[in-house]
Amino acid sequence: MGLAALLLPALLLPLAVSAGGPEVRSLRGSWRLRSGNGSVALRAEVPGCVHTALLGRGLIQDPYYRFNDVMYRWISLDNWTYSRMFKTPFDIRKWQKINLVFEGVDTVAQILLNNVTLGRTDNMFNRYSFDITSMIQEVNLVEVRFLSAVSYAAEQSRCYKAHSIPPACPPPVQKGECHVNFIRKEQCSFSWDWGPSFPTQGIWKDVRIEAYNHYHLIYFSITPFFAKSVQQWYLEVESIFDVVSSKPIAGLVTVNIPRLQTQQTFSVKLQPGEGSIVLLVNINKSAAVEAWWPNGHGKQTGYNMTTTFMMEAGWQMEKFSKVYFRTVELVQEPIPGSPGLSFYFRINGRPIFIKGSNWIPADSFQDRVTYDTLRLLLKSAADANMNALRVWGGGIYEQDEFYNICDEIGIMIWQDFMFACALYPTDQNYLESVRAEVSHQVRRLKSHPSIILWSGNNENEAAIASNWFSIPYSDIGVYIKDYVTLYVKNIREIVLSEDKSRPFVTSSPTNGLESVKEGWLSQNPYDTHYGDTHFYDYNSDCWNWTVYPKTRFASEYGFQSWPSFSTIEKVSSPEDWSYTSNFSLHRQHHEGGNIQMLQEIGRHFKLPQSSDPVKQFKDMIYLTQVMQAQCIKTETEFYRFSQSEIINGEGHTMGALYWQLNDIWQAPSWASLEYGGKWKLLHYFAQNFFAPLLPVAYEDKGMLHIYGVSDLHEDHKLTLRVVVHAWSSLEPVCTLAKEGVTVKAQSAVPIYKESISDLLERCRNCTRKSCVITFCLVGEDGLQSPTNHYFLSSLRDAVGLEKTQLSASVSQQDDIYIFVLQTTAIAPFVTLDVGSIKGRFSDNGFLMTEKKKMVVFYPWEPTSVEELKSSLILTSLLDVV
Repeated sequence: MGLAALLLPALLLPLAVSAGGPEVRSLRGSWRLRSGNGSVALRAEVPGCVHTALLGRGLIQDPYYRFNDVMYRWISLDNWTYSRMFKTPFDIRKWQKINLVFEGVDTVAQILLNNVTLGRTDNMFNRYSFDITSMIQEVNLVEVRFLSAVSYAAEQSRCYKAHSIPPACPPPVQKGECHVNFIRKEQCSFSWDWGPSFPTQGIWKDVRIEAYNHYHLIYFSITPFFAKSVQQWYLEVESIFDVVSSKPIAGLVTVNIPRLQTQQTFSVKLQPGEGSIVLLVNINKSAAVEAWWPNGHGKQTGYNMTTTFMMEAGWQMEKFSKVYFRTVELVQEPIPGSPGLSFYFRINGRPIFIKGSNWIPADSFQDRVTYDTLRLLLKSAADANMNALRVWGGGIYEQDEFYNICDEIGIMIWQDFMFACALYPTDQNYLESVRAEVSHQVRRLKSHPSIILWSGNNENEAAIASNWFSIPYSDIGVYIKDYVTLYVKNIREIVLSEDKSRPFVTSSPTNGLESVKEGWLSQNPYDTHYGDTHFYDYNSDCWNWTVYPKTRFASEYGFQSWPSFSTIEKVSSPEDWSYTSNFSLHRQHHEGGNIQMLQEIGRHFKLPQSSDPVKQFKDMIYLTQVMQAQCIKTETEFYRFSQSEIINGEGHTMGALYWQLNDIWQAPSWASLEYGGKWKLLHYFAQNFFAPLLPVAYEDKGMLHIYGVSDLHEDHKLTLRVVVHAWSSLEPVCTLAKEGVTVKAQSAVPIYKESISDLLERCRNCTRKSCVITFCLVGEDGLQSPTNHYFLSSLRDAVGLEKTQLSASVSQQDDIYIFVLQTTAIAPFVTLDVGSIKGRFSDNGFLMTEKKKMVVFYPWEPTSVEELKSSLILTSLLDVV
């Protein structure tokens, strides 16, 4: 790992050091681990945690299996100790300073070297560095004595005398632990409404020894700015050093970006202590700078940059980094014909409609989250035409690789700070810990072009404004004061001093500038005329677009579904395979969630009645996925077609981030990607409803409206094709081609309008129940939108639908597989499932209106035609009995 781990951000490649440079040795690898009373002792890997160590040694089963989240509570309630002996790999006398550095300790621990306490840790998100110059020996014993996070949080809460800090505990349905708001740890590790309670203990990031003389680089960041007045890019290059020398150190720093014919040398002076250098590097005006663009809007060009430090005290140091150029503005300004303010992002001067989802931790045990895990999930987001993700405030600040991948593939990040759905203490110790956390994370991450916004917390403005915790009115002032202290006077101030290159909002949802005006807490943070909104409604008909808020920016919304049977099967046993089993109830952490899904399905589909309980369970899983996909399709399309219009003062919606992208375990949740990365039907639908060019239909007062929605940078003259099918026949009843339709660049425009009754009359033999409408946009140059559909009635009431014979042939072509599907009748929601073979299809869950359809399978691991054939299960709506 070497010095690179220390240098931030991770875009930065390893440091080349000439003679006289620091000695850096990682202590990752095998450690000893023992329980509080010593009854359990084993080898454990670092980075790692107690649960994965016990699992790796066969002392526990898969923590995700069946009811193990509850069975293994004892692990989190014990106090564990990590220890290891190590030989000092260099001559101690040669170095002025030697540090023991922990990039991440989870969470509350006492650190000892040779039985001397170096210090304590209480914040999972902080980096801890201990000076061990005077106590390191030739052979050393390092110990990390953990305290149960659960006991610590309870004790902190008990000792907090100021006033109560709600909520005390999660709802019983979550089977979680209490007082998570009293510990600076991944908040969802004490349970959430989509995840289990596994309050881990461990050394979750690198730990190493650093020995150096004179000075040592701790943080290094590059922030681009564009000076409009002179039309020139410049970089702010910041280096933060630990300077051991007692007097200032002078020297030269050269920054070189060969591809931009830019090289500048600066004379610098480092002050003793924490010395920092900020250099402003002007990019050569005659060089053509290619900007970094979000996915779908251009390339993600980066430039290699070398920074060379030549200081009088000795050695020459070179720092290799990747630099990206992009600007971001959060535009909040008056809109003609509407009260309130806009809320949208301009990247490199161009307004961008934000399309994407919300990211939660990919596993309860972070050491299991590999580069490949992250790459697969993020690539799946980009493949579904997403350009953004919100890193949600109840998880973790993600690992360096996460942001590197986002930089490379153009996924913009809305970055929350790690506070969610709770109120928090504001005593001195807590605030100091938070300040260190925020300054460390901003320094670590601010070079990433993918991060476009810092946000103070998840839903805490709304929690106070809507009084979620039933605080007596007379006491509310105390909590408002705490809120302003934490997010405004501390977090915001640090962010603004550390990073002037991107916007900051205090919360999500928030009314943005209006919240600021109201003293940072708006009376109604869900106001559709300002800021962003979160919206959930499980009681209304999700096919009815009028229930959704015509908001400026939808940053959270969603519906649950179950993951596929192949995903559930791995962590369950046959007696669990029914919708009402103890397992199914145990796995559902959202109160009433399983019943809400049934109610939503029942509005439009017939519920499964099979006498075979396993068949009935599989049918239910399929229907929850169909229902979730169709609901979120309706809501997202509503947000997309609302981007260019104002109706009754509402509209100009410029963002749709559904809840949620990924899963933390195998359970019913709002995710579109299952644990392990398998695409749910929702994710296949997202590929279409986030397509750069899309026709969207909705009905209003008996009129059918079709909008042309485009993220393309140019206007296009296209043909709108509308095809009406009777459910009973593969031959269209009637078709319409409307030519010369102009779909404007980056907007949503009405392109077709007709009363449904006129349409049905034109297509004789059609009623609402017997027919379905499909439509697409086609251009001359091969430009084509996905084919969209509009149901004129619930499929429960559809007339003429008949059970079809679906068949598929499979063949291999290079490293992909071609499935050719055939049907004897129209088939709604045709789904291909190849069980646990890893990979994704080009399309899935579609309405099949033609005899033949070709679907491509992209494998993520080696497979074969035989394997795919024997695993394939084809399902359509009429297979549900």
